[in-house]
Amino acid sequence: MRTPLVIAAVVKVVAAAGAGGAVVVHQRAEAELDHQASAAIDALAAGWTRRDVTGVPFADPKAATTLQSATAGLRAQAVTVERDRVTRRQDRADATLKVTWSLPYGVSWAYEVPTTATQQGDRWLIAAPERGSYWHPELKPGQAMTLTRTPAERGDLLDRDGTPLMPQRTVYPVQLDPTRATPAVATQLESLVGEKPGVLVAKLAAARRAGSKATIAVITYREPDFEARREALDALVGVVYPKTTQPLAPTREFGQPLLGTFGEVTAELVAASDGRLVAGDRAGLSGLLARFDAQLAGTPEISVTVPQDAGNPLFDQPGVPGTDVTLTLDPQVQAAAEKALVGSGDIPSGLVAVDVATGEILASANRPAFGFDRALTGRFPPGSAFKVASTSALLGRGLVTLTSPVSCPASFTIDGRAFRNFEGETLGSPTFRQDFQHSCNTAFVQLSRKLADDDLTKAAAALGIGAGWAKELGVVNAFDGSVPTTTGATDKAAATIGQGRVLVSPAALAVMSGSVARGSYLPPRLATTTEQPAAVPLTPTATAALRTAMRDVVTGGTATVLANTPGGPVFGKTGTAEFGNASPPKTHAWFTGYQGGVAFAVVVEQGRSGGSVAAPIAKAFLTELAGQRS
Repeated sequence: MRTPLVIAAVVKVVAAAGAGGAVVVHQRAEAELDHQASAAIDALAAGWTRRDVTGVPFADPKAATTLQSATAGLRAQAVTVERDRVTRRQDRADATLKVTWSLPYGVSWAYEVPTTATQQGDRWLIAAPERGSYWHPELKPGQAMTLTRTPAERGDLLDRDGTPLMPQRTVYPVQLDPTRATPAVATQLESLVGEKPGVLVAKLAAARRAGSKATIAVITYREPDFEARREALDALVGVVYPKTTQPLAPTREFGQPLLGTFGEVTAELVAASDGRLVAGDRAGLSGLLARFDAQLAGTPEISVTVPQDAGNPLFDQPGVPGTDVTLTLDPQVQAAAEKALVGSGDIPSGLVAVDVATGEILASANRPAFGFDRALTGRFPPGSAFKVASTSALLGRGLVTLTSPVSCPASFTIDGRAFRNFEGETLGSPTFRQDFQHSCNTAFVQLSRKLADDDLTKAAAALGIGAGWAKELGVVNAFDGSVPTTTGATDKAAATIGQGRVLVSPAALAVMSGSVARGSYLPPRLATTTEQPAAVPLTPTATAALRTAMRDVVTGGTATVLANTPGGPVFGKTGTAEFGNASPPKTHAWFTGYQGGVAFAVVVEQGRSGGSVAAPIAKAFLTELAGQRS
């Protein structure tokens, strides 16, 4: 019989099937253990990336509280934590976490942390590290990491000859410590530093309500100014003044607001810096100091240390010194411009000087020195100073010559609008040369009928007004002028005498005068690193005639105050620009021109006339320059 053999065979098959099932069950159990171990380590990586590990299964329940204390000193913006392959043996699983911190100043710091999970009952828990801490293998339990920033050697803003315009000098930033100062101290400090009553008291109260321990910036004194107040400041408890250095010009007003200011950064600057700056940093706050701050500041040395072992940093990235920025400014010309503007008294004024040979800006002065940069960013009607561009258009198109007779009546009407001379004067039957010399509005209004709608726009741009250089100058809101295509006879007549929709800055008119003096257009520059394009020639005959007319203005026209100015012949044009709706209208006073290798423009807001107000300031400027160079 074969039955026993069959039964035996069946038994063997069943036994084999049972063994295979056991293997499968075992494999599934092992896979589940792998998954659970990996999940515990993944929870650590994910929680650390979120910077919240409260839900991580630590073997030591207190471990979750140590992340903040160990890493807060890094002042990191973010952290990413990724694990490599988990290796499990029985009830122990190991992996390596790659940790990458995004530190301030755009610095990235990466390192690896060996991590272990162990099985305890039916749970997998993150075990205490065999060496170091959970957060760094060289960090002992209870220790904390601290970010240290050592500023690099700062570069300088240099003048055109390579001398620092704002070298590093000692200063004392006066600050209130909200943990120690009282309202009475804040009141005394207000009086001492000239702050409005109640301002510092309010800031101190706000800091205390917020629980802030950060000092409150009050004022920064140069060393001589500080020493004059040291004794009084010493007597105020809670007032601190850490000695430091910062870029300083010869005076507070020198080159302002162009060069700019330096101090503790604002929240807005921090937000816009893409990690380069953090709260408490000192940097360029405005002007060219702000524009070139990254280049001037260089890259600081960034170190991560443990206070108990500061000499052995966990991470160190060497700093890179800042580099100098060479500007086109000439300190002597700048000083002369600022001294000349004192003549405008309390009336706001501005003066820009340009090097004729290169188009480079030699000086940009404002009065008052702080606040609005009218010299480079102001937008004013130019009045008759724009007749330089109008004359270039008329001469260039052959519509008039200097000897052409053009009448100068007291008024002239176009399409029902009456245009008048500034003081209602008449010249009888003069030549166009005489009309320009005496700034006859009505003569230009008559001639405007010969111009095409875009003639003034083109002629002004050829001289540098509205030519597009403002975007390349590197000054926020710099204005190169606007001369729109005219849209009718009255619009064209008004534009011809620098009214209507025509707007300029002092810089734009200085560039215009430089173009006439040079015989070609060059865009202005402030930094010598800016590429200088080739000059664009002007029409020689028209330019020569224009120079003659500009010289006439000084020798026998509206700017005879400049006739005997030291330094050589002066060429120029006055301007009295009406603005607003008052009756009679208010006016801005202008003078623009050149002498030798310096072209310039002066504006005095609400000045009575160019000849009586702006021209004397131009003379003071040129006289001071001549005295410096003699």
